[in-house]
Amino acid sequence: MSAVEEPSKAVSTKSGLLELRDFLSGLLADGRISDDDFESTLNGHRSANDLKKHVLDYIAHLKLQDRKAEGRTLDIENLTMALSKQSGQEYYRIDPLKIDVAQITNVMSYPFTQRHHILAVEVSPTEVTIASAEPYISSWESDLEHVLKRKIKRVVSNPVELKRLTTEFYSLSSSISGATKEDPQRKGIGNLEQMLELGHIKDPEANDQHIVNVVDWLLQYAFEQRASDIHVEPRREKGNIRFRIDGVLYTVYALPMQVLSAVTSRLKILGRMNVAEKRKPQDGRIKTKSPKGNEVELRLSTLPTAFGEKLVMRIFDPEVLLKSFKQLGLANDDLDRWEQITSNNNGIVIITGPTGSGKTTTLYSTLKTLATEEVNVCTIEDPIEMVEDSFNQMQVQENINLNFADGVKALLRQDPDIIMIGEIRDLPTAEMAIQAALTGHLVFTTLHTNDAPTAITRLLELGVPSYLIKATVIGIMAQRLVRVLCPRCKQPTPMESDTWAALTLPWKVKAPAQSSVAVGCLECRETGYKGREGIYELMPLTESLHKLSDNKEDLPNLRRQAYKEGMLSLRLSGAQKVATGLTTLNEVLRVTPDNK
Repeated sequence: MSAVEEPSKAVSTKSGLLELRDFLSGLLADGRISDDDFESTLNGHRSANDLKKHVLDYIAHLKLQDRKAEGRTLDIENLTMALSKQSGQEYYRIDPLKIDVAQITNVMSYPFTQRHHILAVEVSPTEVTIASAEPYISSWESDLEHVLKRKIKRVVSNPVELKRLTTEFYSLSSSISGATKEDPQRKGIGNLEQMLELGHIKDPEANDQHIVNVVDWLLQYAFEQRASDIHVEPRREKGNIRFRIDGVLYTVYALPMQVLSAVTSRLKILGRMNVAEKRKPQDGRIKTKSPKGNEVELRLSTLPTAFGEKLVMRIFDPEVLLKSFKQLGLANDDLDRWEQITSNNNGIVIITGPTGSGKTTTLYSTLKTLATEEVNVCTIEDPIEMVEDSFNQMQVQENINLNFADGVKALLRQDPDIIMIGEIRDLPTAEMAIQAALTGHLVFTTLHTNDAPTAITRLLELGVPSYLIKATVIGIMAQRLVRVLCPRCKQPTPMESDTWAALTLPWKVKAPAQSSVAVGCLECRETGYKGREGIYELMPLTESLHKLSDNKEDLPNLRRQAYKEGMLSLRLSGAQKVATGLTTLNEVLRVTPDNK
């Protein structure tokens, strides 16, 4: 939420609504459009729909070529920057994550914002920043300065986003205010697969169901911001709503505790959880649609804390199942090894890594690839992460003594070809996985370990005999997720050998001549990163590695032998992505263990 282009020093003395001819003349004088573009755009502005649109919105829909930037069109953000330059007012990209909605909606009433097409975006004790797409209208300024007793700073913002966000912010504020005063109406939904239809954001003066509106906003907002998790956290006086985006948490709103409690209850009802039970953890799920119309699964988890129930929703986008392994970050020799391992008819394949490292995505993507009409894929999960038509999925239910081990025992009677066990947590589950592998099934499962070789140690600690590990485990893959540099703003930089040495790779690898650094732009909200990709450590269990799998003390030798046979450590896998300019050295060091 920062200006990216300084306005010209010559401030315009125009007044009134933005005129199409005047704005186009400015673009023409600046070399952004041709004479033909000027005439055709001016002459085409005749239909009733066009006349209703803001000037910038009308021009943006024409997709005119930007004569100053080859291959790029004049989209609405570029046009807004051009208007900023013409008017002498600073350009401002509204970042909803950085807006204090409660504060900015107190500056002026909703009717006032609608009448003058303005929105407060920043408030300080001495100054209020007001965004508008009509920089030449100033009739409201003196009245507002008088009422607020603060200086007004004018900025220019995208008219479409300005209109949309004004409605959303005031609708949210109205709903929270209304929910604070009265009890919301609460209704449940049906079975697991029933679709939750998110309501459209209504005019804040409409008679809405306040908590329903807040929850709808929360989910839609999370989808728009590419959040992977939503945290609803109670505190002493106010509760926090936080989103995890690209692995980092951002606070997006502070709610009064009574509203936060009602939001939690609403979400528990939607997730078919026991609303009355607040003393013990619960799990649930919601199926809904994103603003783009894609079906999205949300997994809910509650936890009793000192100030009330904390609720976390993990968002699973089914589109990840349509991504190839290369898109997930698995490529070259590692991809060949993974395809070779997963092409086996029997054995155990283990994926390891901490929570949030992408294990579930890798598992589901692999199973989706293997789940042809000729095979029976069965899973036992706790809980089911995403409902997938091509699998037969069963959920652990401890309350009726259905655990992983019992689930696998039941699955073995279902004539499976491939079995996925959500996690090996104890010896009985490990024994059932081994029995399944020994009887001719391909078994996929996960463990929580730092790297691939340590998975062998973990199985030995659980009490699995080494000869059974040798007989069944065919491959282990450890993984992490690193943030990917924003392709629009990343910049190349020379790589210092001392900096490269911080990776402490298992053998000497020459530093690349250059890498890339995070800069920050509008597309990535000034973070420098956009999206995440996996880095992998893949260890097929060969005969030589089997000989080193007898006891925990052999772990260092096992790791060294795996390196000799071509296994890339997590850090080396990350270093390759640093060398190609995909991510940064600090990002790799942040997520990977230091295994020398």
